[in-house]
Amino acid sequence: MRRPRVLSGIRPTGQGFQLGNYLGAVQHWAAMQDDNECFFFLADLHALTANPQPEQLRARTRESVAELLAMGVDPSRSTVFVQSHLPQHPELGWILSCLTGFGEASRMTQFKDSQQRDKGEGSVGLFTYPVLQAADILMYQADAVPIGEDQRQHLELTRDLAQRFNHRYGDTFVLPAPYAGRAGERIKDLQDPSRKMSKSIGGNGTVWVLDEPAVVTKKIRSAVTDTGREVRATGDKPGITNLLTILSVVTGDGVGELEGRYEGRGYGDFKADVAAEVVELFAPVRERYAELMADPGHLDSVLAQGAASARVVADRTMTEVRERVGLLPPAPARQAG
Repeated sequence: MRRPRVLSGIRPTGQGFQLGNYLGAVQHWAAMQDDNECFFFLADLHALTANPQPEQLRARTRESVAELLAMGVDPSRSTVFVQSHLPQHPELGWILSCLTGFGEASRMTQFKDSQQRDKGEGSVGLFTYPVLQAADILMYQADAVPIGEDQRQHLELTRDLAQRFNHRYGDTFVLPAPYAGRAGERIKDLQDPSRKMSKSIGGNGTVWVLDEPAVVTKKIRSAVTDTGREVRATGDKPGITNLLTILSVVTGDGVGELEGRYEGRGYGDFKADVAAEVVELFAPVRERYAELMADPGHLDSVLAQGAASARVVADRTMTEVRERVGLLPPAPARQAG
């Protein structure tokens, strides 16, 4: 019996991975590798919706690979690749877009939010983003996808499109489910704990994995707090609750235990300890990242091997998809002479 297949991708944008990415996603990716067949990819085609500078996108893609490996993703146990290295992704995205209703795509929350933010000037790429995301997942016949609550609607669309395709053309795609492992923690912005920590927003509310220790310490010590001096996780203390969540995940100690430990000590000692634990957490990651970036040839080799492994599965899927939808296969080239 094959192991359950899990797929997840992340865009190579911003300044890299931030604390929320690591605690909420990547550390769980590393843990998944023992019991699952894992496919992890850099979603550089999705990143184009933000119109990045070409050189910046190329650099961030390679840097993101180094960060993933430094944070525990093991290319000897997982398939690690770049989305654009497999043209099957946009091909399947187009085929699925022909099965997607306009109203269905219009109801995607992220697109509606972008329309409001950009005053109706959002790109077609943002509109079709969830369909390409569905292609990413269905291409590899993933059993499960680690998702946050903000991606649940996209996974539901993926399942709908898989069922629609299977009904029209015959059983082809596995219906993916949310990953049943431990849920990722939702780490909040240090300056605005009403929203999650974000790669795209950045600023002093975001702690980057590669931040220097002094920068990490300054950001955490300047995190917004709440009235009073009690270190308690309560609804009227979102800033302290967020810091308690961070400390709990990093140390493995329960929030209740931490509340007792800091009873009567005030915010100063508490923030200093949170900062020290986060700095310690990222010290080996930063060291390993520097080693990996010093050998770009190794990173390119990892991506080439990952693309080759992913291509085996993608070719198998697309051969079946093309036949089922009626695309004429290319005739073999004639030999000259």
